[in-house]
Amino acid sequence: MSIDTISTEEGAPDATATGTPAVAVALATWASTTKPSQADLDLADRSLLDTVAVALAARTHQIRPVVDALDGQAARWAALAHVIDFDDLHLPSTTHISTVCVPVALTSGGHDGQVAARAYLAGAGVMARLGTALGWSHYTAGWHATTTSGAIAAAVVAGIARGLSQEQLTNAIALAVPASGGVQRAFGTDAKSLQVGLAAQAGITAAQLAAAGATADPRAVEAWMELLGGDPTHPLVTDPSSDPAMIPDGLAIKVYPACYALQRPIGALRETVGEPISAEQVAAIRLSTPRGTVTPLVHHQPQTGLEGKFSLEYAAATALLDPHSGFRAFGDEAVQRADAQRLIDLTEITLTDETGDGLLLGAVEVEVDLSDGRTLTGSLDLPPGSPGKPPTDAEMEAKVTDCLQLGGIEGVTPAEITWDTGAHLLITHLGPSVPADRSAYVLGTDGTSP
Repeated sequence: MSIDTISTEEGAPDATATGTPAVAVALATWASTTKPSQADLDLADRSLLDTVAVALAARTHQIRPVVDALDGQAARWAALAHVIDFDDLHLPSTTHISTVCVPVALTSGGHDGQVAARAYLAGAGVMARLGTALGWSHYTAGWHATTTSGAIAAAVVAGIARGLSQEQLTNAIALAVPASGGVQRAFGTDAKSLQVGLAAQAGITAAQLAAAGATADPRAVEAWMELLGGDPTHPLVTDPSSDPAMIPDGLAIKVYPACYALQRPIGALRETVGEPISAEQVAAIRLSTPRGTVTPLVHHQPQTGLEGKFSLEYAAATALLDPHSGFRAFGDEAVQRADAQRLIDLTEITLTDETGDGLLLGAVEVEVDLSDGRTLTGSLDLPPGSPGKPPTDAEMEAKVTDCLQLGGIEGVTPAEITWDTGAHLLITHLGPSVPADRSAYVLGTDGTSP
């Protein structure tokens, strides 16, 4: 017998010689045995609605021909659900949980909506717990936390949907470790969403290998976490049921189709200024925010819509210029317009050193100097759509409707997007065959295809 593990029922490696469960074992046991509450199921329904909608919105995106080269339907759907940066976010782990877990659940759960929803919650819970244990320092070091924890989560989703035993699920988790990577330098490029698709497919492959009898050392997860700066002794991974919610702390819904780090600054400036103003009315813009809250905002002179989604300076510009910072506001022409570039140059950012971490640490403070001599000031701690300020039914319906319109989807209402219909809708509108001409999928400035 190994000094690192002892064998229990069905021969699964279950504990160290000191009796501490391996993280992979603890997570597999939790994922296999935990029953969702009604609140968990309601959250799963909202996540399904949000994720399918943002994936369908990307139907006309220029990345479509590239995404079609990915191996597997779940990989393609995951990449498309992430590319417009409008998908939900788990704040403690800084991971986009649903963009990985919903596509895998829909492809692995067959036509049984209940199986798909249960598999989604199991994988989403593992992703939230692993991502939280990896910690904020993992994110600020430059890792793309959605993809580092996403492959393992996808393995759990696929494994639960396939009915793997706890031993097989433990192996699937460990087998997903080699694919658990991804860095933030990909932000603002096609690679960001492609990383998500690759993570989704890697998890499915890990579950298939485990189902075929492949084995792995469950302690690979601890070794991987330590290498990435995480804490393998975190209670959420050693005792996953220590938090009764399947997805601890819930999920944040984006109101604006950009990086979550921009939700609060845009909201703060909109509340402060009120109605849109012209560039000529602005003399200076000053933003003050904790240093850690701008970690993913790597573009300071954006020239494309994708770069604008990761630019605090452009967030200030669209918040002041546009009646709605929606899809059109994050197109290439919108970012390149002279008025936006002028406001980008007028924006001064002060980063404060505050104790704590996370994208919503502290508050964002804004000041706008106007050409008439007035100065408008404001601050905001919680953006709309955050777990502490969840979206209303009307806000969700408006978002989904906008997504369907952007994707050119007709005859579908938000109420028709369910766990039973989600896969069919994605297959119907995001089928594997797309034109080879990439230019056919370039978005116009109004958010539609030309």
